[in-house]
Amino acid sequence: MKANYDIVVIGFGKAGKTLAAKFSKSGKSVALVEKDKNMYGGTCINVGCIPSKRLITDAAKSPKGEFEEKAQHYKETVAEKKKLTAALNKANYDKVASTGVDIIDGTASFKDNHHIIVSTKDGNVEIEAEKFIINTGSVTVIPKIEGADSKGVYTSESIMNLEELPKRLTIVGGGYIGLEFASMYADFGSKVTIVQDGDIFLPREDEDIAKAIREVLEAKAVEIVTGAKVTKAEEGKLYYEIAGESKTLDSDAILLAVGRRPNTDGLGCENSGVKLTDRGGVVTDEHLKTSADNIWAAGDVCGKLQFTYISLDDSRIIWDEIMGDDKRTTENRGAFSYSVFINPPFSRVGMSEKDAKAAGVEYKVLSLSANAIPKAKVLRKTDGLLKALVKADGTILGAELFCEESYEMINFIKLAMDHGIKARDIANFIFTHPTMSESLNDLFVM
Repeated sequence: MKANYDIVVIGFGKAGKTLAAKFSKSGKSVALVEKDKNMYGGTCINVGCIPSKRLITDAAKSPKGEFEEKAQHYKETVAEKKKLTAALNKANYDKVASTGVDIIDGTASFKDNHHIIVSTKDGNVEIEAEKFIINTGSVTVIPKIEGADSKGVYTSESIMNLEELPKRLTIVGGGYIGLEFASMYADFGSKVTIVQDGDIFLPREDEDIAKAIREVLEAKAVEIVTGAKVTKAEEGKLYYEIAGESKTLDSDAILLAVGRRPNTDGLGCENSGVKLTDRGGVVTDEHLKTSADNIWAAGDVCGKLQFTYISLDDSRIIWDEIMGDDKRTTENRGAFSYSVFINPPFSRVGMSEKDAKAAGVEYKVLSLSANAIPKAKVLRKTDGLLKALVKADGTILGAELFCEESYEMINFIKLAMDHGIKARDIANFIFTHPTMSESLNDLFVM
């Protein structure tokens, strides 16, 4: 470990590890500080995307027998998930270390904009750097309710290590994270109840899409309780109120899934001149530079889009400003797409009808039932609805795909939007057959 570096990256997330390795390969002296050895590689591979999607994939293969048989399948799946994340954790460490980056295990806090104090198991170390990149990610929001830390109460991270399949699972929160776990545990064989404070299910999405998603979840026996104010959690019980009436829900496990927030606690941003938002996110410009001239921030810690592929693109923007031609920004990376890995998955890019109406944009709705797709019939996965918004001239404003393999299809639509490809071009495109993507031929007919 040296006392000074050209660049110090704080946090081993997607952007951080990518930039650390690239800067080191370019001849810069680089250190990467990570406070938790279990987080080499970041949230995605350790406690987020990869382990949850491995569980989701295996949940769809859950046996049809008795609960005991399902529980055994679940236990085996969790064990395999742990092996996968351990292997990826080590591979990420080895890959970054092989480029010459000094990986420092410890907690970093800014002393000023050119110095950090790293608390390690051997004591505090002061490190100086010309430039810093903050990539400390996000942490689970713990609602302010009594018993949130009780036995049998989990977060989206800790529940993935639960080895016993709960017969009854209560999920506090009806957002995307809560829905993924609801769909997954229902597929595993749990009786799932979602309890949310809002009166409207999936308020960000169009009503027809939200209705279709709700119907599929309820067909899996997932119960959705809206307008509920949770007051207390304890092992085996959740207490809440609806319209002033007190209610109790019995369960074997409770999952708190009300969101994530930027992880800036203890980072000492106030000492470095780095400004934070009211929610603790690092304030950045379109080049991801903070209010301190020599400090950048990337990924979830910015308090905006919490997706690993956005963190990766953030790394491109920062690299381009420091080492490139400074043309990439957060404002010119094109349409933004995302997927929610329920079963079937829901994916979206660009505007919804709600967005278009709010912006006063004229549009035409194109829609298609998933049941009309030949490949969906082949897969026996015919639930869902496909929907696109286009202008009169065929310009694509957005799309919402609730169907099997939508997470692959949405990328094609994003590419089309980014490059000005019109609806008629997709309607006449030659797709292979039988595929889910060929449904876009029918969806985009005007």
